[in-house]
Amino acid sequence: MVFTGSNLPAVGEYNQTVVLDAIRRHPHGSTRSKLATFTGLSSMTVANVCRRLLASGLVEERGTHVNGPGKPAAILHLNPGGGFAIGVHIDPAVVTYVLVDLAGEVRDHTRSGTPSAQDPESVIDEMARSIDALITASGVDRSRVLGIGIATPGPVNIEDGIVLNPPMLPHWHRVPLRTALSAATGLPVRLEKDVTAAAVAELWYAEPSDSRDFAFMYYGTGLGTGIAVAGEVVRGISSNAGDPGHMTVDPSGPECVCGRRGCVGYSVTPRALVEKAQGLGILDGELAPGAEGIPQIDEAFTRLAALAGAGDPRAYAVIADAARQLARAVVVIVNLLDIDRVIFGGPFWSRVAPIVLDVLPSVVREDPALVPPHEVRFTESVIPVDVAAVGAASLVFDSTFSPRPSTLLIAAG
Repeated sequence: MVFTGSNLPAVGEYNQTVVLDAIRRHPHGSTRSKLATFTGLSSMTVANVCRRLLASGLVEERGTHVNGPGKPAAILHLNPGGGFAIGVHIDPAVVTYVLVDLAGEVRDHTRSGTPSAQDPESVIDEMARSIDALITASGVDRSRVLGIGIATPGPVNIEDGIVLNPPMLPHWHRVPLRTALSAATGLPVRLEKDVTAAAVAELWYAEPSDSRDFAFMYYGTGLGTGIAVAGEVVRGISSNAGDPGHMTVDPSGPECVCGRRGCVGYSVTPRALVEKAQGLGILDGELAPGAEGIPQIDEAFTRLAALAGAGDPRAYAVIADAARQLARAVVVIVNLLDIDRVIFGGPFWSRVAPIVLDVLPSVVREDPALVPPHEVRFTESVIPVDVAAVGAASLVFDSTFSPRPSTLLIAAG
C-alpha cells in the first residue's frame, strides 16, 4: 500500500497532541511562546490549541512569567485531574488495579487473587466490579476516566483483544478480554503484553534527558524483555515481542522444557533459584507444579533473598550465579539492539536487586562477546506500585495523547 498526501482534518488533533505532550514534558510549566519554540508550531496555532486544552480541562494556567515590558505570560501546566486511566495487570498470582491521573500519580490501587478463566464471563464480571469499586473509592469523576489498559502475560492477540494461552495461567485460553470488558464497563479498553506495557510506562515517565533506546528486563514468575528503540516500543508483527526465555546462557545447564540446556528463562526464574536452593539444602520443602506452586515460590524466594542479603554464602552464590547467566542474555540483547540502557523491574525484582546489580554490570562489561563500544547503563524502574499495572494505564494516555505522524497520512486509492 502506498501512502501519500496529508490528512488535513487530523492536523488539528495531531497539533493538539504535540502541544499537550510538550506541556507534559515541562512539569514546572511553560508559556505559550516557549511551547511554540519547543514544538516548531506557529504562535497562532499554539494559542488556538491551548484554548481548546484549557476548555477541555486537560491543562490549566497557574502563575505568570515576566519577560520584559508588557503583560506577564501565563504559565500552562498539565491538570492532573483532567484525565484518569485504569491500569490492570494480570499476574499468575494476583491481579493489580491502579488509578493513575494525567500527571502520572497513582491515586489508588487494589489487588485481588487471579481468577480462573474456566468461565470467562465470571472473570469479566469480577474485573468490572473491581474497576468500578476502585473508581468509586477514589472519588474521581467517572466521566474523566479515559479508558482501561490491561497488561497480561503473552501470547496475546492484540488485534482482536484476546488473551491466548499464557503458560502460567491455566484455563486462560482465548479469553476475549478487550471487547467483553469494554462492554461491561462502558469504557474503551487496550490490551498489551505485560513487558510491552512496562516499556510504555518507562517511556511515558522518562525525563527529557533519558535514553529512548533501552531494554526493560521484567523479572516476574518468568523473564520477559520490553524493548524501546528511538522512543518507540518494539511490539513485533503479532505484538508478542520480548520473550528471551530460550536464549542459551549455560550449555551445560539444566534441561529446559524446550529440550535445550541452559535457557535463561528456565535458569534464572524465581522457581529455578528456589529449586536450586532446595537441592543444595539451603531451603527445605518441595514446590507444587505449575501455577499451584506460585505462592510457595513467592515465600521461599523471599527467604532465599533474605539469607543472601544477611551474608549466607551459599544463598548469595545461587543469586550471583543467576546474575552472571542473566548478564550473558543482556550481552546478546545489547549487541542485537545497540542500546545504551538496561532497566530492571517486575514483581520479584526488588528482592534480588542489590546482589544482581552488584554482579551483573561488570560481567556484561567484561564479556568479550560485547560488541557496542559505548557505555551501557543499568538502572532500576522508578515506576511506583506495579510497573506493569502502571504501564497498562500509560497505554491509555499514550494512545490518547502521544503524537504520531502516521495519523496524518491517508492511503492512496
